[in-house]
Amino acid sequence: MSGSCRAFLHTIVIASVAAFCGGNGARAGDKLFIYNFSDYFAQDTVSNFSKRTGIDARVDFFDSLEVLETRLLAGGSGFDVAFPSATVGERLVQSGALKPIDVSALKNYQNLDKSLLRLVAEHDPGNQYLVPYMWLTTGIAYNPKLVEERVGAAPTNSLDMFFKPELARKLQDCGIGIVDAPNEVIPIALNYLGLDPYSTNQEDLDKAKGLLLTLRPYIRHMQSGQLVADMASGQLCLAMMWSGDAGIAAARAEEANNGIAVNYSIPKEGTIISFDTMAIPGDAPDPAQALAFIDYVLEPKTVADISNHVFYANANAAATALVDEAIRTDPNVYPPEDIRAKLFVDKSLPPRQARERTRVWTAFRAGN
Repeated sequence: MSGSCRAFLHTIVIASVAAFCGGNGARAGDKLFIYNFSDYFAQDTVSNFSKRTGIDARVDFFDSLEVLETRLLAGGSGFDVAFPSATVGERLVQSGALKPIDVSALKNYQNLDKSLLRLVAEHDPGNQYLVPYMWLTTGIAYNPKLVEERVGAAPTNSLDMFFKPELARKLQDCGIGIVDAPNEVIPIALNYLGLDPYSTNQEDLDKAKGLLLTLRPYIRHMQSGQLVADMASGQLCLAMMWSGDAGIAAARAEEANNGIAVNYSIPKEGTIISFDTMAIPGDAPDPAQALAFIDYVLEPKTVADISNHVFYANANAAATALVDEAIRTDPNVYPPEDIRAKLFVDKSLPPRQARERTRVWTAFRAGN
């Protein structure tokens, strides 16, 4: 759920927890209200917190970061804890929509990975408002059997799979998908070209647009929320998507026992690293209970159980040993330092530059 439009909608059942659906932010009694993507906790994360503390914690789900941002900027949401991407969080901080985090009240704050805290500080100087939750990359998900049948020994760790027409053309019939996230895909394209991912030079943006347009004829769809299901069912054989979504697709295919495998790789050329965070809205009705919930999530076992459910790397160094071995030893989920060195942080751009990139994306979507 990165700094970007993460619109996947997965069904989740949280035992003993009722979803809070009031659109006006109304609250009934003394409750803790949480705002997060669906399927972004383990199934018992919230219910275990309620059992331990006696706090009636309830969750409302958003399906895109734009919805979260709009609601928190409007104020009066009624939420105590929200889960924005670091990029959205940066804008919320600048708008005064978040409350500073009293880290002295978080006994588990010391568990966080210091190097990841420094990266989040690029969005939140001094780490005053955003507590790192999960982190992810945008990379290459592929069906090894279908790809090999069409390409042979394909460079599945390279963005050439998308940006070399001679390769993309061969995969068109089995389906190519791409996440609908211009603030990620455009920087990835610029970086692939050897340019600054956040260049403001119009010539550089034109080059990125040209590169994307070479891919456009071979794309089946750009529906972020459909990528998991389509990779898991074999409707797509290649997708540029989030690392955790690729893991969920692989798990779904395995559960379905449908003979489909979904692999994921971080592009050797480098890609974007995004963070999802925990934050307290500026007008949160119960910030003390919000801090209690954040501290609970920072417990190693709690957040490790979440990683095991959602297939995302968490930002908690003390939790790594508790994450399933298959996840924590996967270099495409927990990349080693040499791969991390090629990753670049998702950034929030000023309005004018954001509009320029929106124009590039609009042209790409339209294919002209």
